Amino acid sequence: MQPIEAPAAREPGSLPGLGRLVSLDVFRGATIAGMILVNNSGNFSQTYAPLLHADWHGWTPTDMVFPFFLWMVGVSMTFSMARRVAEGADRGKLLAHALRRGLIIVGLGLALNLLPHFDFANLRFPGVLQRIGVCYMAATLIFLFTRWRGQVIALGGVLALYWGLMTLYPVPGHGAGVLSKEGNFARYFDGLLLEGHMWASSKTWDPEGIVSTLPAIGTTLFGVLAGHLLRTGLTLAEKCAWLMAGGNGLLFAGLMLSTWMPINKPLWTVPYAIFMAGLASAMFGLCYWLIDGQGWRRGTRWLAIYGMNAITIYVLSGLIAKTMGLIRLGELTAKGWVMQNICLALASGPNASLLYALANVAVCYAAAWWMYSRGWFVRV
Repeated sequence: MQPIEAPAAREPGSLPGLGRLVSLDVFRGATIAGMILVNNSGNFSQTYAPLLHADWHGWTPTDMVFPFFLWMVGVSMTFSMARRVAEGADRGKLLAHALRRGLIIVGLGLALNLLPHFDFANLRFPGVLQRIGVCYMAATLIFLFTRWRGQVIALGGVLALYWGLMTLYPVPGHGAGVLSKEGNFARYFDGLLLEGHMWASSKTWDPEGIVSTLPAIGTTLFGVLAGHLLRTGLTLAEKCAWLMAGGNGLLFAGLMLSTWMPINKPLWTVPYAIFMAGLASAMFGLCYWLIDGQGWRRGTRWLAIYGMNAITIYVLSGLIAKTMGLIRLGELTAKGWVMQNICLALASGPNASLLYALANVAVCYAAAWWMYSRGWFVRV
């Protein structure tokens, strides 16, 4: 990784000196803050339901944050690469650069999984950062060597392939089309390749496994297509209208498809991918209209600062969580000590857990602000 200063040239609606859309940074910052909030409850057994993932089928607000981030990866990728492609940049070099960035993100995820014991024998291979890196690399490959129609075909292809695998392949002992925790094709296939290297809470399946990465790539491609829309010559109002209308259309399509395949985040089902892409599009359309269209800035600056170093801050949050579980203060971990002596002294039950999570958000924001104040924007 290397810190770089953002270029002086900027797009209309961007922060001074930062060639970025304010609304995109705000939306990304809100998503990263949401990730840190839901990942760092003081006590997951006493956490408000909206701050927990759905147990299996269905969704909660927590299930929005990861697909929203992947959707924004697609949007940002379109902005960063389309201009270079139009200027005649070598596509092979652009792809090599993207592969390098993607592999660094995957490596950061693996490093976080290794901490603190460096147990290579039981290292969890999948993870959030690993999925971000893989989806970024796959979407970049598709973007660089196809036009928007080819990208639509690729999107349909990965979703159709996933649907076919999940509904048609006869899983031994269960049959075809079973979407239970133990009987689905994703669990079966991941178990063949990742046995002993999956999520510690389940050990038999992984929410960021191999098969479910296919529709996650589709989520990223939905963002790529939204990025194309944002780069057209349409007026800002027309772009917002298309984002919100298209988003609502995808919401409806996802709900209709859930008749045959449920909305499910751990499996990243096709209806989940479509529904969440629609929700991201509609919500970003509103954000774009208010922030870049109407100039509404009040209360958004901290989120924009959060969004400018999103991956770095997410990695930092993971390091903090690992450290708080590793350091011991007497018989308690550092996390347990803070919960018992601070959070539970100020609140009780779910409120104490929420207070601990909010403290993590605040600490990570302090780091983001420190980097922003020095003009450091880390790209991997």
